[in-house]
Amino acid sequence: MALFNKKSNEKNLQIKIPEHLGIIMDGNGRWAQKRMLPRSAGHKAGAQTFRKITRYCSNIGVKYLTVYAFSTENWKRPGDEVSALMNLFKSYLEEALADFKDDSIVVRFIGDKSQFSKDLQKLMIENEESSKDRDGMVLNIAMNYGSRDEIVRAVKNISSNVKSGELNIDDITEETISSYLYTSGQPDPDLIIRPSGEYRISNFLLWQCAYSEFVIMNKLWPDFTTDDLDEALEIFSKRNRRFGGV
Repeated sequence: MALFNKKSNEKNLQIKIPEHLGIIMDGNGRWAQKRMLPRSAGHKAGAQTFRKITRYCSNIGVKYLTVYAFSTENWKRPGDEVSALMNLFKSYLEEALADFKDDSIVVRFIGDKSQFSKDLQKLMIENEESSKDRDGMVLNIAMNYGSRDEIVRAVKNISSNVKSGELNIDDITEETISSYLYTSGQPDPDLIIRPSGEYRISNFLLWQCAYSEFVIMNKLWPDFTTDDLDEALEIFSKRNRRFGGV
């Protein structure tokens, strides 16, 4: 695990950089409501924070960053909010093709893409294709993602392969299941940060977060800064990760 060369607020504390960082980008709607703005304004502000934090994570040495952008449950929100989000995603993905072209960031989308419009699906594929040969941080953007849905999908695919004879049921291990998830081939997240002060996982990386450290921060996502991320990394660096041992 890499060490951060930026000075900590505490003497002799070495800042550890998680190899895989997860962020639940929460609080856009409440940020807008506090300012008597439409919720869509909060999502737009949150998108700007996302760009800033993504580049910062890449610069300090995070190898994998997974951000929770749109869950399988978010379709239940008011129609006008969902519509505004889809328009924002479209604008962002169009901009990202140019915005990240000079970065080394590899862009991946995890979740069920089939529920999005053809235009959005096309833009996702274009972003993935244009970045696949880069050698920097892997950015997983979770869209129409739900961890229970991910696990059900994995179980179905494993069952299908057992039925066809491609997989022996006695050979199924934890590693086998991990290899059928969207994050196949990636390490599990070391740290998951949730801004907004909410104390729940919200169906995010349930299998993968078995031994993740969690940091809850009382800051709405649009207000989240690189200093807040540094603070979360300081908290993480003080943790003693025993993974069930002594």
